[in-house]
Amino acid sequence: MTTSRTEATQADRRRRLLRLMVLGVASLVTVMAVVLVVAAYRNDAAIMANRIAANAEVLSQDWARTTVRFTGPDGRVHISQDGVLYPGGLVEGQRLLVEYDGTDPNLVRVAGRTADLTLLPAGSTIVITWLVAGPLLWWLRPGRARAREEAETSDTDEATREPEVATED
Repeated sequence: MTTSRTEATQADRRRRLLRLMVLGVASLVTVMAVVLVVAAYRNDAAIMANRIAANAEVLSQDWARTTVRFTGPDGRVHISQDGVLYPGGLVEGQRLLVEYDGTDPNLVRVAGRTADLTLLPAGSTIVITWLVAGPLLWWLRPGRARAREEAETSDTDEATREPEVATED
């Protein structure tokens, strides 16, 4: 009896730890997605405050960054070291119109594309994360192991109990 209680307590502790881990990971993913959207809007606001448009050429494109080269109104050639914002669909050698922050030519976006493009991927990530985390959190809910143990104990008690004999008075 003591061993089964100890095992149940250990199972509760493991479940509690797993529940906290699932909750922590899901919360972290949610916060990261929200910060990504906020940062995209902040970058757009910085570009709009000192917006300059220029024709650019895509120099390189890989999974991490799309680099463009453009000439500013002062005749200086700029190459975006951090890559261009919202680069979906761009290919190497393509010519396009970009908008950049006049005070920071490294902050560049494809003209006509805004932070609104981050809402769908970030929102989808949050929804999918909680669609996975929700059932896991429910399955790991507190007391689930105790309820199962109590059900097993009552089944065992019923199986070992002697049948009652009806007596007539």
